[in-house]
Amino acid sequence: MRPDERRERIVALTHERERVTVELLADALRTSRETIRRDLTELDRRGRLRKVHGGATLPDPALYEPGRESPFQMRLAENAAAKRAIARCAAQLFQPGETLFVDTGTTTQFFAEELARASGLTVVTNSAVIAALAARGSDNTIFQVGGAYRSDAAENVGPLAVEQIERFHADHAVLTIGAVGTVGFLDYDLEEAIVARAMIAQARSVTVLADASKFGPGGLFKIAPLDAVARLVTDKAPDGPLADAMRESGPEIVIAE
Repeated sequence: MRPDERRERIVALTHERERVTVELLADALRTSRETIRRDLTELDRRGRLRKVHGGATLPDPALYEPGRESPFQMRLAENAAAKRAIARCAAQLFQPGETLFVDTGTTTQFFAEELARASGLTVVTNSAVIAALAARGSDNTIFQVGGAYRSDAAENVGPLAVEQIERFHADHAVLTIGAVGTVGFLDYDLEEAIVARAMIAQARSVTVLADASKFGPGGLFKIAPLDAVARLVTDKAPDGPLADAMRESGPEIVIAE
């Protein structure tokens, strides 16, 4: 089992049980206690769980019903390896001194874990988790916009959030999406789509992070046409009509290795 796979399994077991011990994880994953302790240290640093004496717990148990993952946490586990590769690749595209809008999403949360290793960035986000992760980077400056709080994804949305976003001008907007098709980039959630549109309007350049499962029909609320996005960071190049549309007027496609 690769380290990333083992750590995803540790996160899954922690969400199933709410609290796990080093001994339980070592037995379940058939590895040493020293390896588990190193994994817990790394996962705690990324904000995926909270390391405690002898084991680990959920990062914020108040956000979850006992024994049940939230919908956002369930989506976080979907295509996790691809999302992590995309996040790792995307983090290399930005330089110290730049300002980034980062919206709430599962792939952007993985991206924020990578920003914890970055330095000298200014990050403006509507996500409490992304703000906390990005703040771990050396000399990163974080602004969290307010608004109506939604606990599932620990995000702020609504008119107050949009009003505060409009006070910033950023070099980049780094966004996650629900779907991308020949009509453009879309989302399933109206409030999140409105936040994404506001970030796009205030950014010089737009980068979308999306794994290949997002290609094709889907989404309800349009965020932007294809030609409004500068880069799409993904794990697999699109094909068929979507590939044709992107070649004609779409973003640069960056494939995560």
